[in-house]
Amino acid sequence: MFENLSSKLEKAFKTLKGQGRITEINVAETVKEIRKALIDADVNYKIAKQFTDTVKEKALGQDVLTSVSPGQLLTKIVNDELALLLGGKTEDINIIGSPAIILMAGLQGSGKTTHSAKLASYIKKKGRTVMMAACDVYRPAAIEQLKVLGEQIGVPVYADIENKNPVSIAQNAVKAAKEQGASVLIVDTAGRLSIDEEMMAEIGNIKAAIQPNEILFVVDSMTGQDAVNTAKAFNDVLDFTGVILTKLDGDTRGGAALSIKSVVNKPIKFVGMGEKMEALELFHPDRMAQRILGMGDIVSFVERAQQIFDDKEAEILHKKLLKDQFTFEDFYTQIQQIKKMGNIKDLIGMIPGVGKAVKNIDISDDSFKGIEAIINSMTPAERKTPDIINGNRRKRIAMGSGTDIQQVNQLLKQFEEMRKMMKTFNKMPGGMMPKMPKMPFGR
Repeated sequence: MFENLSSKLEKAFKTLKGQGRITEINVAETVKEIRKALIDADVNYKIAKQFTDTVKEKALGQDVLTSVSPGQLLTKIVNDELALLLGGKTEDINIIGSPAIILMAGLQGSGKTTHSAKLASYIKKKGRTVMMAACDVYRPAAIEQLKVLGEQIGVPVYADIENKNPVSIAQNAVKAAKEQGASVLIVDTAGRLSIDEEMMAEIGNIKAAIQPNEILFVVDSMTGQDAVNTAKAFNDVLDFTGVILTKLDGDTRGGAALSIKSVVNKPIKFVGMGEKMEALELFHPDRMAQRILGMGDIVSFVERAQQIFDDKEAEILHKKLLKDQFTFEDFYTQIQQIKKMGNIKDLIGMIPGVGKAVKNIDISDDSFKGIEAIINSMTPAERKTPDIINGNRRKRIAMGSGTDIQQVNQLLKQFEEMRKMMKTFNKMPGGMMPKMPKMPFGR
Protein backbone atom coordinates (compact mmCIF):
# COMPACT_ATOMS: atom_id res chain seq x y z
CA MET A 1 0.00 0.00 0.00
CA PHE A 2 1.38 3.41 -1.11
CA GLU A 3 4.88 1.86 -1.39
CA ASN A 4 5.62 3.48 -4.75
CA LEU A 5 4.35 6.88 -3.60
CA SER A 6 6.32 6.63 -0.35
CA SER A 7 9.60 5.85 -2.14
CA LYS A 8 9.11 8.71 -4.63
CA LEU A 9 8.33 11.21 -1.87
CA GLU A 10 11.43 10.04 -0.01
CA LYS A 11 13.44 10.67 -3.17
CA ALA A 12 11.90 14.15 -3.47
CA PHE A 13 12.95 15.10 0.06
CA LYS A 14 16.54 14.08 -0.70
CA THR A 15 16.76 17.20 -2.86
CA LEU A 16 16.89 19.20 0.38
CA LYS A 17 19.30 16.87 2.18
CA GLY A 18 22.41 18.75 3.25
CA GLN A 19 20.86 22.12 2.42
CA GLY A 20 21.43 24.71 5.14
CA ARG A 21 18.32 26.71 4.43
CA ILE A 22 15.15 26.80 2.39
CA THR A 23 15.32 28.79 -0.83
CA GLU A 24 12.85 29.31 -3.65
CA ILE A 25 15.06 27.22 -5.94
CA ASN A 26 15.51 24.11 -3.77
CA VAL A 27 11.87 24.18 -2.66
CA ALA A 28 10.72 24.46 -6.28
CA GLU A 29 12.80 21.40 -7.22
CA THR A 30 11.43 19.36 -4.31
CA VAL A 31 7.84 20.43 -4.93
CA LYS A 32 8.16 19.48 -8.60
CA GLU A 33 9.22 15.97 -7.59
CA ILE A 34 6.36 15.75 -5.07
CA ARG A 35 3.86 16.76 -7.78
CA LYS A 36 5.25 14.09 -10.13
CA ALA A 37 5.00 11.49 -7.34
CA LEU A 38 1.33 12.38 -6.71
CA ILE A 39 0.42 12.28 -10.41
CA ASP A 40 2.20 8.91 -10.77
CA ALA A 41 0.06 7.74 -7.84
CA ASP A 42 -3.02 8.57 -10.00
CA VAL A 43 -3.93 11.74 -8.10
CA ASN A 44 -5.93 14.23 -10.17
CA TYR A 45 -3.56 16.83 -11.71
CA LYS A 46 -5.50 19.83 -10.38
CA ILE A 47 -5.48 18.38 -6.86
CA ALA A 48 -1.76 17.57 -7.10
CA LYS A 49 -0.96 21.10 -8.29
CA GLN A 50 -3.10 22.75 -5.63
CA PHE A 51 -1.48 20.57 -2.98
CA THR A 52 2.09 21.35 -4.02
CA ASP A 53 1.33 25.07 -4.44
CA THR A 54 0.13 25.14 -0.83
CA VAL A 55 3.23 23.21 0.35
CA LYS A 56 5.52 25.61 -1.51
CA GLU A 57 3.76 28.69 -0.13
CA LYS A 58 3.97 27.40 3.45
CA ALA A 59 7.61 26.31 3.09
CA LEU A 60 8.77 29.67 1.77
CA GLY A 61 6.84 31.46 4.48
CA GLN A 62 8.68 29.75 7.34
CA ASP A 63 12.10 30.25 8.86
CA VAL A 64 14.09 27.10 9.54
CA LEU A 65 15.12 26.67 13.15
CA THR A 66 18.76 25.79 13.81
CA SER A 67 17.69 22.41 15.22
CA VAL A 68 15.44 21.60 12.23
CA SER A 69 16.78 20.89 8.74
CA PRO A 70 14.95 22.13 5.60
CA GLY A 71 14.15 18.48 4.77
CA GLN A 72 12.56 17.92 8.18
CA LEU A 73 10.53 21.11 7.89
CA LEU A 74 9.19 20.24 4.44
CA THR A 75 8.38 16.71 5.58
CA LYS A 76 6.34 18.20 8.43
CA ILE A 77 4.48 20.54 6.05
CA VAL A 78 3.77 17.72 3.57
CA ASN A 79 2.61 15.46 6.41
CA ASP A 80 0.14 18.10 7.66
CA GLU A 81 -1.15 18.85 4.16
CA LEU A 82 -1.51 15.14 3.32
CA ALA A 83 -3.61 14.67 6.46
CA LEU A 84 -5.86 17.55 5.34
CA LEU A 85 -6.07 16.16 1.79
CA LEU A 86 -7.16 12.80 3.22
CA GLY A 87 -9.93 14.44 5.25
CA GLY A 88 -8.30 16.11 8.22
CA LYS A 89 -10.17 14.29 10.97
CA THR A 90 -11.46 10.82 11.82
CA GLU A 91 -15.21 10.34 11.39
CA ASP A 92 -16.90 7.26 12.83
CA ILE A 93 -20.22 5.75 11.79
CA ASN A 94 -23.46 7.51 12.78
CA ILE A 95 -25.59 4.91 14.57
CA ILE A 96 -28.07 7.19 16.33
CA GLY A 97 -31.69 6.12 15.94
CA SER A 98 -33.92 3.14 16.51
CA PRO A 99 -32.99 1.49 14.32
CA ALA A 100 -30.11 3.44 12.82
CA ILE A 101 -30.25 2.67 9.08
CA ILE A 102 -27.10 2.40 6.97
CA LEU A 103 -27.51 2.21 3.19
CA MET A 104 -24.62 0.64 1.25
CA ALA A 105 -24.05 1.77 -2.35
CA GLY A 106 -21.47 1.09 -5.04
CA LEU A 107 -20.68 -0.72 -8.27
CA GLN A 108 -20.71 -4.49 -8.60
CA GLY A 109 -17.35 -5.97 -7.60
CA SER A 110 -16.45 -3.18 -5.19
CA GLY A 111 -16.88 -5.46 -2.18
CA LYS A 112 -20.19 -3.97 -1.05
CA THR A 113 -21.75 -7.18 0.28
CA THR A 114 -18.58 -8.30 2.06
CA HIS A 115 -18.12 -4.86 3.61
CA SER A 116 -21.74 -4.78 4.72
CA ALA A 117 -20.86 -7.82 6.85
CA LYS A 118 -17.54 -6.32 7.98
CA LEU A 119 -19.34 -3.17 9.07
CA ALA A 120 -21.96 -5.27 10.88
CA SER A 121 -19.17 -7.07 12.74
CA TYR A 122 -17.51 -3.73 13.60
CA ILE A 123 -20.76 -2.29 15.00
CA LYS A 124 -21.61 -5.51 16.84
CA LYS A 125 -18.31 -5.26 18.72
CA LYS A 126 -19.49 -1.87 19.97
CA GLY A 127 -22.29 -3.68 21.80
CA ARG A 128 -25.09 -2.88 19.34
CA THR A 129 -27.58 -5.41 17.96
CA VAL A 130 -27.31 -5.50 14.17
CA MET A 131 -29.41 -6.82 11.30
CA MET A 132 -28.56 -6.86 7.59
CA ALA A 133 -31.01 -6.64 4.68
CA ALA A 134 -30.40 -8.36 1.32
CA CYS A 135 -31.75 -5.99 -1.34
CA ASP A 136 -29.64 -7.16 -4.30
CA VAL A 137 -32.21 -9.09 -6.32
CA TYR A 138 -30.14 -9.18 -9.52
CA ARG A 139 -26.72 -10.70 -8.83
CA PRO A 140 -26.85 -14.49 -8.63
CA ALA A 141 -26.15 -15.78 -5.10
CA ALA A 142 -25.93 -12.23 -3.63
CA ILE A 143 -28.61 -13.01 -1.05
CA GLU A 144 -27.02 -16.34 -0.17
CA GLN A 145 -23.60 -14.67 0.16
CA LEU A 146 -24.97 -12.18 2.68
CA LYS A 147 -26.67 -15.00 4.63
CA VAL A 148 -23.42 -16.99 4.82
CA LEU A 149 -21.50 -13.92 6.00
CA GLY A 150 -24.26 -13.17 8.52
CA GLU A 151 -23.97 -16.67 9.99
CA GLN A 152 -20.21 -16.28 10.15
CA ILE A 153 -20.42 -13.14 12.33
CA GLY A 154 -23.64 -14.01 14.17
CA VAL A 155 -25.80 -11.31 12.59
CA PRO A 156 -29.34 -12.06 11.25
CA VAL A 157 -30.17 -11.27 7.63
CA TYR A 158 -33.58 -10.16 6.38
CA ALA A 159 -34.23 -11.62 2.94
CA ASP A 160 -37.32 -12.24 0.80
CA ILE A 161 -36.49 -14.41 -2.20
CA GLU A 162 -40.02 -14.16 -3.62
CA ASN A 163 -40.02 -10.35 -3.59
CA LYS A 164 -38.21 -8.77 -6.56
CA ASN A 165 -38.83 -5.16 -5.49
CA PRO A 166 -35.75 -3.81 -3.63
CA VAL A 167 -37.65 -0.80 -2.27
CA SER A 168 -40.33 -3.03 -0.76
CA ILE A 169 -37.68 -5.40 0.68
CA ALA A 170 -35.86 -2.48 2.31
CA GLN A 171 -39.09 -1.13 3.84
CA ASN A 172 -40.02 -4.57 5.20
CA ALA A 173 -36.49 -4.97 6.59
CA VAL A 174 -36.91 -1.75 8.59
CA LYS A 175 -40.15 -3.11 10.06
CA ALA A 176 -38.47 -6.44 10.89
CA ALA A 177 -35.54 -4.65 12.56
CA LYS A 178 -37.95 -2.70 14.77
CA GLU A 179 -39.93 -5.84 15.65
CA GLN A 180 -36.79 -7.80 16.53
CA GLY A 181 -35.24 -4.96 18.50
CA ALA A 182 -32.20 -4.47 16.25
CA SER A 183 -30.57 -1.11 16.94
CA VAL A 184 -28.79 -0.97 13.55
CA LEU A 185 -29.93 -2.09 10.09
CA ILE A 186 -27.40 -2.35 7.25
CA VAL A 187 -29.03 -2.41 3.81
CA ASP A 188 -26.99 -4.09 1.06
CA THR A 189 -28.11 -2.89 -2.38
CA ALA A 190 -27.51 -4.01 -5.94
CA GLY A 191 -24.56 -2.85 -8.00
CA ARG A 192 -23.93 -2.80 -11.72
CA LEU A 193 -20.81 -3.20 -13.82
CA SER A 194 -21.13 0.48 -14.71
CA ILE A 195 -23.29 3.44 -13.72
CA ASP A 196 -26.72 3.48 -15.38
CA GLU A 197 -29.95 5.45 -14.94
CA GLU A 198 -31.97 2.44 -13.78
CA MET A 199 -29.49 1.66 -11.00
CA MET A 200 -29.34 5.27 -9.79
CA ALA A 201 -33.13 5.63 -9.85
CA GLU A 202 -33.54 2.41 -7.85
CA ILE A 203 -31.12 3.28 -5.08
CA GLY A 204 -32.53 6.82 -5.00
CA ASN A 205 -35.98 5.32 -4.41
CA ILE A 206 -34.65 3.09 -1.61
CA LYS A 207 -33.09 6.15 0.04
CA ALA A 208 -36.38 8.06 -0.15
CA ALA A 209 -38.35 5.10 1.25
CA ILE A 210 -36.20 4.28 4.30
CA GLN A 211 -34.50 7.63 5.09
CA PRO A 212 -31.11 6.20 6.18
CA ASN A 213 -28.88 7.81 8.82
CA GLU A 214 -25.83 6.94 6.78
CA ILE A 215 -25.26 6.30 3.09
CA LEU A 216 -21.85 4.73 2.59
CA PHE A 217 -20.31 4.56 -0.87
CA VAL A 218 -18.14 1.43 -1.20
CA VAL A 219 -15.39 1.75 -3.78
CA ASP A 220 -12.43 -0.36 -4.90
CA SER A 221 -9.27 1.72 -4.35
CA MET A 222 -7.46 -0.33 -7.01
CA THR A 223 -9.47 1.49 -9.72
CA GLY A 224 -7.68 4.79 -9.04
CA GLN A 225 -9.24 7.87 -10.66
CA ASP A 226 -12.15 5.76 -11.95
CA ALA A 227 -13.09 5.33 -8.29
CA VAL A 228 -13.16 9.10 -7.85
CA ASN A 229 -15.29 9.62 -10.96
CA THR A 230 -17.72 6.93 -9.83
CA ALA A 231 -17.91 8.51 -6.37
CA LYS A 232 -18.85 11.84 -7.93
CA ALA A 233 -21.64 10.25 -10.00
CA PHE A 234 -23.09 8.47 -6.94
CA ASN A 235 -22.78 11.55 -4.76
CA ASP A 236 -24.67 13.69 -7.30
CA VAL A 237 -27.65 11.33 -6.94
CA LEU A 238 -27.42 10.14 -3.33
CA ASP A 239 -25.51 12.87 -1.48
CA PHE A 240 -23.85 10.05 0.48
CA THR A 241 -22.38 10.66 3.93
CA GLY A 242 -19.11 8.74 3.72
CA VAL A 243 -16.82 6.39 1.82
CA ILE A 244 -15.48 2.89 2.44
CA LEU A 245 -12.29 2.30 0.45
CA THR A 246 -11.70 -1.42 -0.17
CA LYS A 247 -8.51 -3.34 -1.08
CA LEU A 248 -6.24 -0.72 0.45
CA ASP A 249 -3.92 -3.57 1.44
CA GLY A 250 -3.35 -4.41 -2.22
CA ASP A 251 -0.99 -2.97 -4.80
CA THR A 252 -2.83 0.34 -4.96
CA ARG A 253 -1.20 3.57 -6.09
CA GLY A 254 -3.28 5.57 -3.63
CA GLY A 255 -4.83 8.08 -6.03
CA ALA A 256 -8.39 7.33 -4.94
CA ALA A 257 -7.62 7.79 -1.24
CA LEU A 258 -5.77 11.04 -1.91
CA SER A 259 -8.33 12.54 -4.30
CA ILE A 260 -11.78 11.44 -3.19
CA LYS A 261 -12.26 13.89 -0.30
CA SER A 262 -11.35 16.88 -2.47
CA VAL A 263 -13.68 15.83 -5.30
CA VAL A 264 -16.86 14.95 -3.37
CA ASN A 265 -16.13 16.66 -0.02
CA LYS A 266 -17.22 13.55 1.87
CA PRO A 267 -15.04 11.76 4.43
CA ILE A 268 -13.39 8.38 4.01
CA LYS A 269 -14.86 6.65 7.07
CA PHE A 270 -13.46 3.13 6.73
CA VAL A 271 -10.82 1.22 4.80
CA GLY A 272 -10.84 -2.47 3.93
CA MET A 273 -7.44 -4.00 4.70
CA GLY A 274 -7.95 -7.66 3.80
CA GLU A 275 -10.46 -10.44 3.27
CA LYS A 276 -11.17 -11.35 6.90
CA MET A 277 -14.22 -9.98 8.70
CA GLU A 278 -11.95 -8.15 11.16
CA ALA A 279 -10.14 -6.39 8.27
CA LEU A 280 -12.11 -3.14 8.41
CA GLU A 281 -10.46 -0.11 9.99
CA LEU A 282 -11.70 3.29 10.98
CA PHE A 283 -9.85 5.73 8.71
CA HIS A 284 -7.42 8.09 10.41
CA PRO A 285 -6.11 10.74 7.93
CA ASP A 286 -3.21 11.77 10.18
CA ARG A 287 -2.00 8.20 10.67
CA MET A 288 -2.33 7.43 6.96
CA ALA A 289 -0.26 10.52 6.11
CA GLN A 290 2.47 9.29 8.46
CA ARG A 291 2.44 5.86 6.83
CA ILE A 292 2.70 7.37 3.34
CA LEU A 293 5.76 9.31 4.49
CA GLY A 294 7.35 6.16 5.95
CA MET A 295 6.88 7.21 9.59
CA GLY A 296 4.96 4.09 10.56
CA ASP A 297 1.73 3.93 12.54
CA ILE A 298 2.39 2.35 15.91
CA VAL A 299 -0.98 3.54 17.32
CA SER A 300 -2.95 1.52 14.76
CA PHE A 301 -0.60 -1.43 15.31
CA VAL A 302 -1.34 -1.43 19.04
CA GLU A 303 -5.08 -0.99 18.44
CA ARG A 304 -5.14 -4.02 16.13
CA ALA A 305 -3.28 -6.06 18.73
CA GLN A 306 -5.70 -4.99 21.48
CA GLN A 307 -8.66 -6.14 19.36
CA ILE A 308 -7.14 -9.58 18.84
CA PHE A 309 -5.34 -10.44 22.09
CA ASP A 310 -7.51 -11.26 25.09
CA ASP A 311 -6.41 -9.74 28.44
CA LYS A 312 -7.04 -12.97 30.38
CA GLU A 313 -5.10 -15.05 27.85
CA ALA A 314 -2.27 -12.52 27.99
CA GLU A 315 -2.12 -12.82 31.79
CA ILE A 316 -2.05 -16.64 31.60
CA LEU A 317 0.73 -16.44 29.00
CA HIS A 318 2.66 -13.99 31.18
CA LYS A 319 2.57 -16.42 34.11
CA LYS A 320 3.71 -19.27 31.88
CA LEU A 321 6.66 -17.21 30.69
CA LEU A 322 7.71 -16.39 34.23
CA LYS A 323 7.60 -20.08 35.15
CA ASP A 324 9.39 -21.10 31.93
CA GLN A 325 6.31 -23.10 30.84
CA PHE A 326 5.88 -21.57 27.36
CA THR A 327 5.20 -24.46 24.95
CA PHE A 328 4.86 -25.01 21.23
CA GLU A 329 1.09 -25.07 21.76
CA ASP A 330 1.30 -21.53 23.16
CA PHE A 331 3.57 -20.51 20.29
CA TYR A 332 1.13 -21.93 17.72
CA THR A 333 -1.73 -20.01 19.36
CA GLN A 334 0.28 -16.78 19.21
CA ILE A 335 0.97 -17.30 15.49
CA GLN A 336 -2.77 -17.66 14.82
CA GLN A 337 -3.45 -14.44 16.76
CA ILE A 338 -0.80 -12.52 14.81
CA LYS A 339 -2.25 -13.75 11.51
CA LYS A 340 -5.65 -12.37 12.51
CA MET A 341 -4.13 -8.89 12.75
CA GLY A 342 -3.86 -8.65 8.97
CA ASN A 343 -1.31 -8.60 6.16
CA ILE A 344 2.13 -9.33 7.66
CA LYS A 345 4.10 -6.85 5.53
CA ASP A 346 1.50 -4.16 6.20
CA LEU A 347 1.81 -4.82 9.95
CA ILE A 348 5.61 -4.57 9.83
CA GLY A 349 5.30 -1.33 7.89
CA MET A 350 3.36 0.18 10.80
CA ILE A 351 6.42 -0.03 13.03
CA PRO A 352 8.36 3.27 12.79
CA GLY A 353 11.65 2.88 10.97
CA VAL A 354 10.95 -0.68 9.84
CA GLY A 355 8.76 -0.02 6.79
CA LYS A 356 11.62 1.29 4.65
CA ALA A 357 13.85 -1.62 5.63
CA VAL A 358 11.37 -4.24 4.37
CA LYS A 359 9.88 -2.44 1.34
CA ASN A 360 11.93 -4.50 -1.16
CA ILE A 361 11.65 -7.78 0.77
CA ASP A 362 8.99 -10.28 -0.21
CA ILE A 363 7.14 -11.01 3.03
CA SER A 364 4.26 -13.35 2.39
CA ASP A 365 1.30 -14.16 4.63
CA ASP A 366 2.45 -17.76 4.10
CA SER A 367 5.66 -17.04 6.02
CA PHE A 368 4.43 -19.06 9.01
CA LYS A 369 3.40 -22.14 7.02
CA GLY A 370 6.69 -24.00 7.53
CA ILE A 371 6.62 -23.38 11.29
CA GLU A 372 2.95 -24.41 11.52
CA ALA A 373 3.60 -27.60 9.53
CA ILE A 374 6.43 -28.62 11.89
CA ILE A 375 4.37 -27.93 15.02
CA ASN A 376 1.38 -29.81 13.56
CA SER A 377 3.64 -32.80 12.94
CA MET A 378 4.56 -33.00 16.63
CA THR A 379 2.64 -35.15 19.11
CA PRO A 380 0.82 -33.38 21.98
CA ALA A 381 3.59 -34.53 24.33
CA GLU A 382 6.30 -33.11 22.05
CA ARG A 383 4.54 -29.74 21.84
CA LYS A 384 4.34 -29.55 25.63
CA THR A 385 7.84 -30.87 26.29
CA PRO A 386 10.22 -30.14 23.38
CA ASP A 387 13.12 -31.64 25.37
CA ILE A 388 11.89 -35.16 24.55
CA ILE A 389 12.35 -34.60 20.80
CA ASN A 390 15.34 -36.83 20.00
CA GLY A 391 16.90 -37.72 16.64
CA ASN A 392 14.25 -40.25 15.59
CA ARG A 393 11.43 -37.90 16.53
CA ARG A 394 13.07 -35.11 14.53
CA LYS A 395 13.20 -37.35 11.44
CA ARG A 396 9.52 -38.22 11.83
CA ILE A 397 8.53 -34.55 12.33
CA ALA A 398 10.53 -33.50 9.26
CA MET A 399 8.89 -36.17 7.09
CA GLY A 400 5.43 -35.33 8.39
CA SER A 401 5.84 -31.60 7.78
CA GLY A 402 7.47 -31.79 4.35
CA THR A 403 10.61 -30.12 5.68
CA ASP A 404 14.09 -31.43 6.51
CA ILE A 405 15.85 -32.18 9.81
CA GLN A 406 17.92 -29.00 9.51
CA GLN A 407 14.76 -26.88 9.48
CA VAL A 408 13.32 -28.80 12.45
CA ASN A 409 16.59 -28.34 14.37
CA GLN A 410 16.60 -24.65 13.49
CA LEU A 411 13.06 -24.15 14.81
CA LEU A 412 13.77 -26.09 18.02
CA LYS A 413 16.94 -24.07 18.67
CA GLN A 414 15.32 -20.72 17.96
CA PHE A 415 12.22 -21.62 19.96
CA GLU A 416 14.45 -22.28 22.96
CA GLU A 417 16.27 -18.97 22.41
CA MET A 418 12.94 -17.15 22.16
CA ARG A 419 11.64 -18.81 25.31
CA LYS A 420 14.74 -17.75 27.27
CA MET A 421 14.54 -14.23 25.84
CA MET A 422 10.84 -13.84 26.72
CA LYS A 423 11.43 -15.15 30.22
CA THR A 424 14.27 -12.65 30.70
CA PHE A 425 12.19 -9.79 29.31
CA ASN A 426 9.29 -10.49 31.66
CA LYS A 427 11.62 -10.33 34.69
CA MET A 428 13.32 -7.09 33.71
CA PRO A 429 12.14 -3.83 35.31
CA GLY A 430 11.04 -1.27 32.75
CA GLY A 431 10.84 -3.92 30.05
CA MET A 432 14.11 -3.43 28.15
CA MET A 433 13.50 -5.95 25.39
CA PRO A 434 16.47 -8.11 24.36
CA LYS A 435 17.12 -8.76 20.70
CA MET A 436 14.53 -11.06 19.16
CA PRO A 437 16.09 -14.12 17.51
CA LYS A 438 15.25 -14.61 13.83
CA MET A 439 12.61 -17.17 13.08
CA PRO A 440 13.00 -19.62 10.14
CA PHE A 441 10.94 -19.70 6.90
CA GLY A 442 10.37 -15.93 7.00
CA ARG A 443 11.44 -15.49 3.41
